[in-house]
Amino acid sequence: MKGMIPHLPDLIPFLIQALNSKKALVRSITCWTLSRYTQWVMQQPHDQCLQPLMSALLRKILDANKRVQKAACSAFATLEEDARTELVPYLPFILDTLVYAFKKYQTNNLLLLYDAIGTLADAVGSHLNKAEYIELLMPPLIEKWNALLDDDKGLFPLLECLSSVATALQAGFIPYAQPVFARCKILVERNLQQESAHRMNPGAVEEPDKDFMVVAIDLMSSVVEGLGADIGGLLDSFNDMIPLLLQCMRDIQPEVRQSSFALLGDLTKACFNLIQPHIAEVMPLLSENLVPELISVCNNATWAIGEIAMKMGASIEPYVPLFLQQLIEIVNRSNIPKTLMENTAITLGRVGFVCPAAVSPHLHQFIRPWCTSLRNIRDNEEKDSAFRGVCAMINMNPVGILADFIFFCDAIASWSSPKQDLKEMFYMILMGFKNQVGDQSWAKFVSQFPHLLKERLENHYGIISSSQNIMADQQQQQSQMSRPEQMN
Repeated sequence: MKGMIPHLPDLIPFLIQALNSKKALVRSITCWTLSRYTQWVMQQPHDQCLQPLMSALLRKILDANKRVQKAACSAFATLEEDARTELVPYLPFILDTLVYAFKKYQTNNLLLLYDAIGTLADAVGSHLNKAEYIELLMPPLIEKWNALLDDDKGLFPLLECLSSVATALQAGFIPYAQPVFARCKILVERNLQQESAHRMNPGAVEEPDKDFMVVAIDLMSSVVEGLGADIGGLLDSFNDMIPLLLQCMRDIQPEVRQSSFALLGDLTKACFNLIQPHIAEVMPLLSENLVPELISVCNNATWAIGEIAMKMGASIEPYVPLFLQQLIEIVNRSNIPKTLMENTAITLGRVGFVCPAAVSPHLHQFIRPWCTSLRNIRDNEEKDSAFRGVCAMINMNPVGILADFIFFCDAIASWSSPKQDLKEMFYMILMGFKNQVGDQSWAKFVSQFPHLLKERLENHYGIISSSQNIMADQQQQQSQMSRPEQMN
């Protein structure tokens, strides 16, 4: 790629012009070639590169040749991933084209059209939630949704597309939420019924395709995430929703459990009152799935535990022994995916926030990997609650962090702008440690900090400069004591 960069200012316009070739194969290959350089395109002035490329690809999406349609859709999806919210000013033009493509595309290319729409929704997010965009986009999607039978595998890409759209539209999806949610529930129920019948009579009943369950649960999860608290009224009409979810959480297929735990976490955030009566069943199931070899299952189960902890507060304490040691073992593992490590650390912090007495005695077992993991994530609410938990645990068991206090200092310094009360918690812990060890020991301790860490702690908490002065005084005194007396 680096070797091509000097030539791209001439090459990209040439390739865009080649999209007008009379030969369909040339147009198709050119779409693919252009998709290799979308990252470079986004670094250039939009009027010179993005706008001409976007317009050209959208025209090719409506090409008469199916192969070109396919290549253009795929290339445009790649552009969407790189451009993200930079596409917002062009949404009317983009949506007009994608919606018109529904009239031209046959079954195979519809799959790529769904992908392009779903990727667009992921890219622009809530910017899609405008009445004029919803009125344009949703009718053709719902028309396809109604036309497909429950056992049609063409539902898979449509359900995935709708998952992205539902998340992006948020409250704008409310008019479509009830029928979509109801059908997803039916798809899950029928799959479970078919599985039960297959077990009873495997020769007569075919084994169900669990992919139908997975995509249906994922779409329900997206609807819940998008609607948030607004989902509560909708779910009042689905009395057996949680027992059905519990059944999915016990499924033998890891993919089904993975999606089920994601839905559980979203429901916990949006309407915990539905989950709370079933906590005695939920918590053992989550604990049983803290198996890091099944990365995505373990990740979602861990995340759900953290969300439940934030809703239950101290009342989760009876369940803490079910999962605490497993979380500690996971966070201490080497070579586990970054997301799983971060989610585990956040959940440990959150459980410690609501039950510090139960978790703080174990602080020394996980504080170092906890700090090194969360120092790398951006400021957000999950990080905030996790750090509040660790502060509460340190206040209860300060000895548990002594051996690794430098890692905690480094983690504190990773914050760009903590909330004022959290910042005060950090300051009190730093000052408490400094006062406990004394000025001279503190000065020696901070002298081993990297320069950037010293600078950040000084700028935010003002605890370094005095220590540096003490060290300088000590060094001067030592120098004077070791200097030989001059002879008269």
